[in-house]
Amino acid sequence: MGTKVAVIQKPPVLLDRDKTIARAVESIDEAARQGATLLVFPEAYIPGYPTWIWRLKPGGDMGLSNEIHARLRTNAIDLDGDDLAPVQEAVARHGVTIVIGMHEIDRRYSGTTLFNTVVVLGPDGTILNRHRKLVPTNPERMVWGMGDATGLRVVDTPVGRIGSLICWESYMPLARYALYAQNIEIFVNPTWDHGDAHIATLRHIAREAGAWVIGTATALQGQDIPETFPHRDRLYQPDEWINDGDAVVVAPNASIVAGPLRREKAILYADIDTEAARRARRSLDVCGHYARPDIFSLSVNRAPGAPVTFVS
Repeated sequence: MGTKVAVIQKPPVLLDRDKTIARAVESIDEAARQGATLLVFPEAYIPGYPTWIWRLKPGGDMGLSNEIHARLRTNAIDLDGDDLAPVQEAVARHGVTIVIGMHEIDRRYSGTTLFNTVVVLGPDGTILNRHRKLVPTNPERMVWGMGDATGLRVVDTPVGRIGSLICWESYMPLARYALYAQNIEIFVNPTWDHGDAHIATLRHIAREAGAWVIGTATALQGQDIPETFPHRDRLYQPDEWINDGDAVVVAPNASIVAGPLRREKAILYADIDTEAARRARRSLDVCGHYARPDIFSLSVNRAPGAPVTFVS
């Protein structure tokens, strides 16, 4: 049975959680009207990838960095609260499955640390999985803490078995293998990466995993940065392309079936069939007949990385 996929790479409203969520709901409504039942949003979509970290020199303008980060912190998502409720309600209204990236704040322990998180929402709006990025890349480490493996899971959904790695986690062979070993059918890569090398990586993963691969960054220009962003005109030019987007859908045989959608603030649609994933692994099943567990082994620690344990 086929599934219509919608890969959304429209810009968020940077540093504004509520307005970005409103845009996400609009995209959910639009994609659902087109018959899509699996919707994919980019990395850190709510309230936008921290693109400024690649513009501000480390240790440079700390005052500006602190101001921006404070805004980001107050606009992050607390998954223990109801911050995501409008998205969950839209998902339940349409009965779709979505994968969406966000800045998640840890209010349970520190109340301050942010994580680069992706969640899978089932068609009733419940969170089926939460994965925190294991290793933030380069200056991202000034924004996000390191995640643990509690969300390194593949989950059943009405559209197939979905697993997700964020951005350059797609370059982590053991993280990929941990998902492959859970009978993955749809590999989702919300990202900030784009370009030919990134697309080549996604095609490799499709062949290696014998799975459908969906990737997207945010198609973003300087003019998409809101006027309320601190020192916007100093950091960005209105017509420059900050990110090309490059939403793409790759079949289990590594062929591109849709995209790349380059420099278009739009939604990419494609039809996929999870049966193709199962058929692709007949000749190459890296966790099955093409594995050598007598030689190689992988152990994954899924214990929560809690900073403290209280004993009463």
